[in-house]
Amino acid sequence: MDSQTPQTLLRAMFDAAVAAADPMRVIPAHLPPRPAGRVVVVGAGKASARMAEAVETVWAPCEGLVITRYGYARPTRGIEIVEAAHPVPDAAGVAATRRMLTLLERLGPDDFVLALISGGGSALLCAPAGDLTLADKQAVNAALLASGAPIDQMNTLRKHLSAVKGGQLAAAAYPARMLALMISDVPGDDPAFIASGPTVGDARGIDAARAIVARYGIALPPAAEAVLAQGGRVLAPDDPRLSRTETRIIAAPAQSLAAAAEVARAAGGDVRMLGDALEGEARDLGRAQARMARELATSGLDRPLVLLSGGECTVTRVAGSDGVGGPNAEFALAAALELQGAPGIYAIACDTDGVDGAAEVAGAIIGPDTLARAEATGLDAQAALARQDSHGFFAGVAGQVVTGPTLTNVNDFRAFLILP
Repeated sequence: MDSQTPQTLLRAMFDAAVAAADPMRVIPAHLPPRPAGRVVVVGAGKASARMAEAVETVWAPCEGLVITRYGYARPTRGIEIVEAAHPVPDAAGVAATRRMLTLLERLGPDDFVLALISGGGSALLCAPAGDLTLADKQAVNAALLASGAPIDQMNTLRKHLSAVKGGQLAAAAYPARMLALMISDVPGDDPAFIASGPTVGDARGIDAARAIVARYGIALPPAAEAVLAQGGRVLAPDDPRLSRTETRIIAAPAQSLAAAAEVARAAGGDVRMLGDALEGEARDLGRAQARMARELATSGLDRPLVLLSGGECTVTRVAGSDGVGGPNAEFALAAALELQGAPGIYAIACDTDGVDGAAEVAGAIIGPDTLARAEATGLDAQAALARQDSHGFFAGVAGQVVTGPTLTNVNDFRAFLILP
């Protein structure tokens, strides 16, 4: 494939996927002319500061406040950027969310709110409902992250324990007009689950949240149990306080996969899309896609083939495991073990936000020599998978992909490159 190595091509495809979702690229096309009168910009998520930066390049300085992950701030001239913790919320996020709600509650029908929402907003936009404390919210978030629950299930429960999610951010701004611009990091791109839907009503109801607690064995603090028993505060989709809010998705996984496909085709390869909303246990999906790649490698290909997929894998924490990993690195490690050095097959699995799990690592690249390199350095790949230490494994074989903050978030990116 031209003069590129397989690893270089895979990384170029991932970089193209990230670039396609850069707020500086996508925001301008979705901004209306700046409204007359007072304009307030709010937002939360890993991409929110970059989104705010993009808004000000079009609209000039604005007043407002957005909350992003530590290390993800961007220079803005009027919009205040607050950094807070992700994936488990902290006091900085709680304090900033309260200030944001106070700012919105002062608005009237002639005012306009631009809400900038992206993945990560569930933890960053934090206003515990009822008598919940920050410690209670942290405990619930930690339990959800270890449970293996898919993102829509996690966010369903989160919104019912919040005073800002599930349409409540929009309700705080009513009767002002609101336009919510969202970058999707959830399979299916349902706005109700992006950052737990702060501008979108919830049609599933409190019973869905209670069912999730039971299904995944989530141990709730007493204050959380009390909130669910009282029915929560999430708005229904037809709540009149949402009548002046428009929500629009401006970047999604499908667009990023399409950009990666263009890179693959330009390098002389064929592309097969496996879907942009795949979910499941990371190791199971890694094995399944590796088996598919191995079968295709023996089918008489006459040119390189790339398998592309997106979505969000999960990792269910196993009792006693002491490793450091994330869904993408675990996917890649399981795939390498399934392939067992099969010739001509390479793969990359990375989170487009640059953070796989809670580590500052985007993911990993594997090739036919991955297990041999591990053996040469004394690493046991199977033991690393059992310990859920995929990041430690790939650090040892120089297989990590480290990007730093990408300032966007359109979920996981996975690609297999199969050479003839």
